[in-house]
This record gives sequence, structure tokens and C-alpha cells, in this order.
Amino acid sequence: MSGALLTGRGLRVRRAGDAGPVAVLDGMDITVDRGEVVDISGPSGAGKTTLLRALALMLPGVEGSLALDGVEVGSLGARIWRTRVALLPQRAVLFCGTVRENLRVPWQLKVRHRADVPGDAELRDALDAVGLGEVALHRDAARLSVGQAARVALVRVVLTRPEVLLLDEPDANLDEESAAQVAAQTARFAESGGGVVRVRHHRPDAIVARRLRLAGGALEEVAGGR
Repeated sequence: MSGALLTGRGLRVRRAGDAGPVAVLDGMDITVDRGEVVDISGPSGAGKTTLLRALALMLPGVEGSLALDGVEVGSLGARIWRTRVALLPQRAVLFCGTVRENLRVPWQLKVRHRADVPGDAELRDALDAVGLGEVALHRDAARLSVGQAARVALVRVVLTRPEVLLLDEPDANLDEESAAQVAAQTARFAESGGGVVRVRHHRPDAIVARRLRLAGGALEEVAGGR
């Protein structure tokens, strides 16, 4: 399955600097195809997280155009866009309560108030798929390890069935087993026709199709994709 899924054209984000506004993204273009995993690297402060937040419509003042499957964001509307383009931050955000309650948090939002809430069987299958067979749905989320919490957060996003995943250093600070499970879930998402953008600093893995480096407000291709 292929074809342009997410496109950004002329993206520009400025932030305040001592000598005036500084362009973090400077008229940048990006395209992500269906079934593709694209990795973004670059020096600290280059704007990698800013790029993900801009693509997720979580940043004010972004200039340029965004489209999903050829439909401009203005035609879709911000609420619909955010259900189809999902950002997972670097640090897993879990709430007080059980694993089950955490996985169902997205269905408490108004945009999904008419959607069917996943049942226990679906939640159980999703956890098993990322190697969390030992984690009970009634377990206190505060008792999860860093690696377990990261996988629960990823499962929660995938359960909402977005078309694009934006992952901010998804395997940072994870042990080898947890990182491998996160990569496997990411690969399954892409294989089902989704598009993935990962900010990542580790060596290229088996699932990446293209690598891009962000520096000076622009993206450039890096050798060493799939």
C-alpha cells in the first residue's frame, strides 16, 4: 500500500530570540506515504518536537499548508485532523487509575462521545500484542515500569485508529525488550496502511524507510533508510 498520506508545504514556525524572531522551521516541506516509517534526527534544539507538534496542529502560529490524503486541513477541520493525526510525546502520560481506565481515556473526549468504547477483550488483545500479557487491566497504572508505561501509552493511541502516528523518541530510555515491542507495534501500524514520523536518535532499525535530518530550519535526506 503506497501513496502520499501526509503532506506539509512551506511550513514555517518562528520563536522569539534575543535579536528578534528566529525561524525554527523555515519554509520546510515533508511528505509521508502510506505504509512508510520516516525518522527525523538533528541536533538538540533544531526543532524536531516543534515539527511534530506543527504536524499535529498542536502549535499556534504555524505558516504553510497541511493535507491528509490530499485534503487540506482547512477542509477537514482541526478536530477531525487531530483524530486522524496522533502525537505520542516522549514521556508517557498516564493518569491516576487502572490500566483499563487509562486505555479508555480518549473515549471521554467529546470528539469520540458517540464511538464504541473498546471492550476488555480488545484491550487485552492490544496489550498482549506489545508483550504486556502479564499486565492486568485492573492494575494501578502508577505501578507500571517505564517500559510498560510507554507501551500502554502507544497502545492507547493505536486503539483510536489514527492514520498517522507522530512519535517523539518512542524508544528513549527503554530497555531493549521494550524498545523492540514498541518498534514491532509501529511496524504493524505502518503495514496496515498508516504513516509514521518518528523523532529518533538511535541507529536505523529494520522498519525505517527514510531518514531525514532537521537543521537550520530545513530537512535533508540522510542515507541509510531501508
